[in-house]
Amino acid sequence: MKTPYRKQYLVVCTLRIGDVLLTTPVIRAIREADPAATIDVMVLRGMEGVLEGNPDVDHIRIVPHRAGFLARLKELSLLWRRYDVALTTVSSDRARWYCFVAGKRSAGLYNAHSAWLSTRLLGKRLLFDDLHTHTVSMGLKVLDLLGVAKQYRVIPPTAGGAIPDVLGKKPYVVLHPYPKFSYKMWPQTNWMALAHALGLEGFQVVLTGGPDVEERQYVDAIAQAGDAINLCGTLSLAQTADLLAQATLFVGPDTGVTHIAASVGIPTLALFGPSNPVKWGPWPSSHARDESPWHMKGSQRSGNVILIQGEGACVPCREEGCEKHRTSHSQCLDELSVGTVMREIKRIKAMQSGLSPALAPAREANPHP
Repeated sequence: MKTPYRKQYLVVCTLRIGDVLLTTPVIRAIREADPAATIDVMVLRGMEGVLEGNPDVDHIRIVPHRAGFLARLKELSLLWRRYDVALTTVSSDRARWYCFVAGKRSAGLYNAHSAWLSTRLLGKRLLFDDLHTHTVSMGLKVLDLLGVAKQYRVIPPTAGGAIPDVLGKKPYVVLHPYPKFSYKMWPQTNWMALAHALGLEGFQVVLTGGPDVEERQYVDAIAQAGDAINLCGTLSLAQTADLLAQATLFVGPDTGVTHIAASVGIPTLALFGPSNPVKWGPWPSSHARDESPWHMKGSQRSGNVILIQGEGACVPCREEGCEKHRTSHSQCLDELSVGTVMREIKRIKAMQSGLSPALAPAREANPHP
């Protein structure tokens, strides 16, 4: 008996962890539309952890950030027309070239300033909107070009569900203090004060973070200032997702782990400053429509996520901090008080305890489910 043909898809997302995670609804939609298909995902080296345990992915293609001419030529030759469909959810020359080489059919995004040739590499293309369209929704629009029905759930990684024995059975709150760039940082002293306040509320505080030396030193200082369990540098992304799935709540800045927290469905407090929340606000686990869960300005709630935005007429400026570079700090985050964050946490605690619904946040970004 002849084996049925399995359609071959390649999803290209050659950017950061958050971009890859927010591409998972596209992958899920393809899987739902064609359960027998082979779906490969191409990511940059170091980003593959966010797809660990993803049931919709058959194979992860890892490509280097940089490679010599001959190495890149060999790589492309092995990809030549290997897939029936290659699509990209990011707008970059690199991604468009991969789609052109790998796919018999291709689809993806381009910018208004993209070079003419780069744009024409895609068989079907859509103008990228970096202002009014959420990253999840932007990726899903590529499916419209292919006639694939949309799915909206962000799929977190998983390592199997186990959490460290050191946590015991006490309810715990996860804090992820260290973003990749300084302009997204909340002051270290505020994290220390928040951890102390949470301890007074009866929570066990757990700190997470990556393995880089600078990040571990930053988080170590927070842990030493109070009674917190420090897991920074000890967990993979997938293990962190499993930890988050059993947490009482999460607090973090605009970073990939905050998006993971939102995706597992726990109460998630996201601290935002210069970043555009319409584009980058964490996607709530129950949000299932194209419209962004978030307004441009103001602290707000949508589903399981509370987005706390720093104040100021310039917020969100969409710049890399007040000095417009990645190592700059942002005044709007520097001035965001611990009291503001604790008020929202106490509202969540009260609602979890079945107390007055009047404690719910005053402004809901999207009141309709």
